[in-house]
Amino acid sequence: MALEWVVLGYVAAAEAVMVLLLTLPGLHMLRKGLTSVTLNLLKPFLSVVPFCLFLLADIYWKYETRPTCQSPGSCTPTEYLRHQKSVMKSQRNALLIAAALVFYWLLYALTHLVVRVEQMNQRVEKLKRED
Repeated sequence: MALEWVVLGYVAAAEAVMVLLLTLPGLHMLRKGLTSVTLNLLKPFLSVVPFCLFLLADIYWKYETRPTCQSPGSCTPTEYLRHQKSVMKSQRNALLIAAALVFYWLLYALTHLVVRVEQMNQRVEKLKRED
């Protein structure tokens, strides 16, 4: 299962980098190319949504089927440590899922916003030329 989390981490990082590059000022020359690359990658990155739902179901299943240790006295110290480690991993993985979904949503919204701004700029230039 570790490979899935690594893949999700790389996808979230790629989305974060693309969001950062689209929002950085001063990249006007590269923005058109970045926009076209991002538009082409939005559909493949959409597969992150069902993948995240699958991993979220996996976290839930592990949460429901794991042995419980409510207090340190009810389990051995090793079992209690394993339980706490499992809880921390689940929380970290849930945070990674949330980050990947939020970054995808931001990337989608920003890309379409940049496209709209470029279209508006083209219209303004066209109207200036007509005058």
